[in-house]
Amino acid sequence: MRVLHVDTGRAMRGGQWQVLRLVEGLAAQGHEPILLAPSNSPLLKAVSERALSCRALNLLNLLQLAKSADLVHAHDAQAHTLTALFTRKPLVVARRVAFPLQNTSLSRWKYGMADHYIAVSQHVRNVLITGGVPADKISVVYDGVPALDEIVSAGDLVVAPAANDPAKGTLLLKRAAELAGAKVYFSRHLQEDLYRAALFAYISYSEGLGSAILLAMAAGIPVVASRVGGIPELVENGRTGLLVDNCEHCIADALKLLLGDEKLRQALAARARLRVSERFSASIMIRDTLKVYDRVLSC
Repeated sequence: MRVLHVDTGRAMRGGQWQVLRLVEGLAAQGHEPILLAPSNSPLLKAVSERALSCRALNLLNLLQLAKSADLVHAHDAQAHTLTALFTRKPLVVARRVAFPLQNTSLSRWKYGMADHYIAVSQHVRNVLITGGVPADKISVVYDGVPALDEIVSAGDLVVAPAANDPAKGTLLLKRAAELAGAKVYFSRHLQEDLYRAALFAYISYSEGLGSAILLAMAAGIPVVASRVGGIPELVENGRTGLLVDNCEHCIADALKLLLGDEKLRQALAARARLRVSERFSASIMIRDTLKVYDRVLSC
């Protein structure tokens, strides 16, 4: 199967890591994925370094490569627009964000052009349905992460993803950490910095899923996360992590509880690692994405 992947992101965020893992997995299974991404993007560089097929994203490459593709997979909103306008092959669109769909004629046209949507969570699926996308055109495929070595002797920090997005709750977490007397490190290289963590905090006001949470769970780092969007589909409160309301004292209380109870941290982390291996592995994400491709091409 020849699949043209289109991603317009210029940073290596959660969505780009999923595209990289998907392209790698499809190639390993004998398919022919090819990526179009911005010329200086870290995703294009990462795919090129792995000797996988990729080109810089421009209109000429999009038109040429779409001709020989069996299917086109758009991985973000701008890619959705480009592929809807300029390709005529079966179109699958990934939807990662939890924002409501706009009620405009342009938005209705755009969302009517895709053959199928991959929602990153049930929460995002519900957003799409509320916005008018037929339920039978949406499949939920959760993010997947690779198997990681368990972090046995973690540090004493609260590690959180660095983000400039005001929806990510950075200031709220800083204030909560001060109340808890905890040290927070905001990481731009999460997989490496988890080794400095006693626990992982993910505070957000709006979230499609929160794939960084899965990395922490896979590494055996206990998680404190906001009870919003698709996050409760990852974290079972009190069993594989702690879910909190977005208030300073609620977050501070959860941080203090985990930092002061090593046995609880170990129990949550062990169950979280098992949950990731059973439900949120990269291989499961690739398998479920292929099922969507097969469904679209068989219609």
